[in-house]
Amino acid sequence: MPYRIILDAGHGGFDNGAVYRGRREKDDSLRLALEVGDKLVQHGLLVAYTRTTDVYRNVNDRIHIANHSNADLFISLHRNSSPYPNTYRGVETLLYNVGDEKEVLANQINCALSQVGFRNLGICQRQDIPVLKYTNMAALLVEVGFIHSNCDNDIFDDYFDEMASAIATGIMKAISKPESYQCSSCEIT
Repeated sequence: MPYRIILDAGHGGFDNGAVYRGRREKDDSLRLALEVGDKLVQHGLLVAYTRTTDVYRNVNDRIHIANHSNADLFISLHRNSSPYPNTYRGVETLLYNVGDEKEVLANQINCALSQVGFRNLGICQRQDIPVLKYTNMAALLVEVGFIHSNCDNDIFDDYFDEMASAIATGIMKAISKPESYQCSSCEIT
C-alpha cells in the first residue's frame, strides 16, 4: 500500500497568520502545501489536505481530519514570524518529541531546504502544539523561513519550485531509508 501523507496548510480564512507588507502566511502556506502535494503524488505517494482553499479550519478540525485520514505522516506548513523585521531568517521544524523517525524526517527536510538557500535553524521540541500532540501519526510543523525577512521571502518567491521539490525530496529520502540519514552538506546555524 502506498505511503499516505496529510498536508496541513497553516491558518486560512479569517486567520491570516503572520502578515508582513501585505504578505499573508495563510496564502504562502496554502500555495506551498498544494505544490508539495503535487510533487509527492508524482512520486507515487497518496496525499490528502486539511484545506485546499482559503477556508478556516480550527485546530480540532485539523486533528480530526488527520486522524481519520489513515495517513502515515502529518506535515503542517507555516512561515515563522518575528516582531523585528529582517532580524531572523531560516527554516525550523517543530516536533512533539525527538529521538525517533520524526527527527530524521525533520532533519532531512531542513537539510534539503538549506540547500535551496534557507539558513538551517534545526529542530525544536514543542509539546504545546495540538497538531503535534494529538495526531495519531508522525507529525511535523515546518516553519519555512521568516515572513518578516526579506531574504527568506526572496528565497520563497524566487526558488519556489526548488523549495517545494526540496521538501518532497526530504520526505522521500526519510521514508525510503530512515536508518541511513546523512546530511553532511548542511550545517545548523
